[in-house]
Amino acid sequence: MLIRMAFKRAVLPLAAVLGLQSPALADGQALYFNVLNQRSIALTAQYWNPILSYVGQKSGVALELKLSKTSKENNAIAEKGAFHFLYTNHFFTPERDRLGYRVIARPVGPGIRAQIVARKDSPILNLKDLEGKEVAFATPDAFAAYWLPMDALMRAKVHVQTTFAGNQEAAFAQLSVSRVAAAGVNSTVMERYARREGLEYRVLWTSELYNDLCIMANPKVPSQAVAAVRDALINMAKDPQGRKILEAGAELLKIEGDLGFVASTNRDYDNYRAFFKTTLVKDLTRDR
Repeated sequence: MLIRMAFKRAVLPLAAVLGLQSPALADGQALYFNVLNQRSIALTAQYWNPILSYVGQKSGVALELKLSKTSKENNAIAEKGAFHFLYTNHFFTPERDRLGYRVIARPVGPGIRAQIVARKDSPILNLKDLEGKEVAFATPDAFAAYWLPMDALMRAKVHVQTTFAGNQEAAFAQLSVSRVAAAGVNSTVMERYARREGLEYRVLWTSELYNDLCIMANPKVPSQAVAAVRDALINMAKDPQGRKILEAGAELLKIEGDLGFVASTNRDYDNYRAFFKTTLVKDLTRDR
């Protein structure tokens, strides 16, 4: 019942939101908080709704989770300025960087790496073994779960058949039943899924370290509201109530290690921007 209710609150119809060219702020209006599609909508809502409720209480800025079915829809809506806050790492392409979303916080931790993985019991032992094989990715927008691994395959001159599963966990599911030979993944999301589902896998390639997904503010959100939300997020782990929520979320997603958020800025994501200047991958997201 709780998941079903969270799902209903979280989904934002595409047609409705496209009319919101810029987020108007009326007294008492909840600000829209969008989360990148890595997991199912129900699981995303179950994890984020308690966090946003807490942050709203502490900051005095009401936040409402808004999701679409795919990251393509989410990003199209965000590009039109209809979300007040984003949790993403998709907005460092040259086109999206110019929209002016500001990084304000990110999860505690060393960051993320992209990987290309195969089942542990698979005969696939290295990238060359993937020649001509089917490889699953989340979406053409996914940084760690498409752009980085595909760039690595292209630089290794390995040609694969690409399959887009819709989100990372859907790609993992295809790998788990051997529907594909390998998957391009965010290493952190893969580790957590494997712990939950008991999937054993082999790492074929790993990228350099990048900072995790970040919370970004729409440039039209007043600075006082942005600061209040940021402060509530970065102090959450220090507050008993906030820590309890974070611990429950960690149990849900099988997160290990430190919990909470730290302050962050645009400069912390310069290696994303540097990657997009040199990548061999064609931008498939422009086809819409």
